[in-house]
Amino acid sequence: MVLNTFLLAVASLLHIIITAYTWIIIAAALVSWVNPDPYNKIVQLLYRITNPAYELVRKTRIPTVFGGIDIAPIIVLLALQFLDMFLVGILVGIAG
Repeated sequence: MVLNTFLLAVASLLHIIITAYTWIIIAAALVSWVNPDPYNKIVQLLYRITNPAYELVRKTRIPTVFGGIDIAPIIVLLALQFLDMFLVGILVGIAG
């Protein structure tokens, strides 16, 4: 009973974190389209939070730039959605 509740709480927390990071990546991608002020604190924060994930994708041998468009954010979003469905699903399944 206690373990089930704990696993459900961990699954819910993981889902919230993944969803929040997904929205941060979407915001950073939208901001990058409008040529933002690089000295803006919000822009700096968005880039500081998202660049580590982008760099992980760029270090692989997967090409991330097609026609001048960087698809690293899309790859990260797909990976986040996979983790959300897979890990959270497993935790809920174990708890249920």
